Order: sequence, then C-alpha cells, then structure tokens
Amino acid sequence: MSELYEAKGYGDTPIGFGTSLAVLVIDFQRGFVDPQFQLGGGPMMEPAIERTSKLLAVARQHGIPVANCYVAYPNRGCAPYWKISSVTRDFLRGSPEAELDPRIVDPDYDYIFEKSGASAFFQTALASYFVKCGVDTVALTGCVTSGCVRASVVDSFQYGFRTLLVEDCASDNDLQPHLDTLRDVGRRYADIVTAEEVIAYIVSQADRAQARDHTVSAAHGA
Repeated sequence: MSELYEAKGYGDTPIGFGTSLAVLVIDFQRGFVDPQFQLGGGPMMEPAIERTSKLLAVARQHGIPVANCYVAYPNRGCAPYWKISSVTRDFLRGSPEAELDPRIVDPDYDYIFEKSGASAFFQTALASYFVKCGVDTVALTGCVTSGCVRASVVDSFQYGFRTLLVEDCASDNDLQPHLDTLRDVGRRYADIVTAEEVIAYIVSQADRAQARDHTVSAAHGA
C-alpha cells in the first residue's frame, strides 16, 4: 500500500521550515497525562512530555511563540457529542482534568487557551494569534496523535501554515494509531520531524541572526 501511494506522488513535496516558527502544544493536561484519571497516562506519554519540555525551553529562550491549549467545558451540556463519556463528564472548566501539566506551560510566556473541539484551531483565536506574530510555520506537539493532534495538523494545513508534526513530542494510547497518523498526515499535510530537528533549526536561525548583527555592527564601525 505504501508503494502505491508513493507511485501516485503522495509525500513527494517536502514542506520544510519557513522563516517564522511557532510551537503548538495540544492537550498535555492532567486528564490525559496523569494515570489516576481514566484517559490519563500511557507508555508514550512521559517521554513525549520530557522531549516537549526540552523543545519549549529552547523555543522560549529564543523568543519563539508558544501556544498551549486544553479541552474543557463550562458544564456537560456545552460539550459536543463525544463518543468518550469521560470527556463530557470529567473535563469541566476548573477541574483537575483541565489543568495543564506544569512541565510544559509557562503562564508568563505562553498563549494559553481553552478549546471545545478536537482541533486547536476550531472556534478559537489561535490562527489570529499566529498571524499577529508573523508565524508561517507551526510545529505541533501533544496528545493524542490520532485524535486532537491529527485534527490540529489538518487545520494548520488548511489555514495555510507550513505544518510540522514533531513525532517524538506526540503521544497516543497505542503505538499503532500513532504510527498510522504519522504515515497518513506525512503523505498529505505535514512534515514529520523530531524535537532535535526543530531545536537545531531554532538554534541555527539564532546563530544566523547573530552573525548578521555582527556583520552590520562591523560595517557601521568601519
């Protein structure tokens, strides 16, 4: 099946990094992260959070916009028709399930917002925030890969952003749906990258900017 897609040209055009990156963190909240909750934890979760935390530290250090979202509802009646009862029952505004994991959030830096649907872009101001920041490339992290992450990848693509899914900063309940999503969106909408690749890009851009500033200063000095 993979060869058939390749023969038809799926995935033959890399997206690449643009000139202005943002990092989007999707639903690393206690309801999905903490194993004491019905939907929490999983074997992929802790490694994904650790790598995301490392990536975010570098991003913030270099002034890269960071958006951090969580799903919650004022009451059960406000939720859409999820086929997951615990989401409408437990993911209420102000509940422990709605709290972002402190390892991946900086309230003094991040754009933090609540969402009601699967996509981080659906009926939120996220796209407007990215436009205001001059963003042309979005690197997505979070959980779960086959659910809200995938939906956000598709919408990022549809809003016209270069879209990167950071594979080792995303988590799912099972490896196979995670891999299926990487394969599928990688054929159509996004480049599949690693945290180290994104970090290397951020550092290289900072080095280039520093070199340009040095060159301009030297020219003015002359």
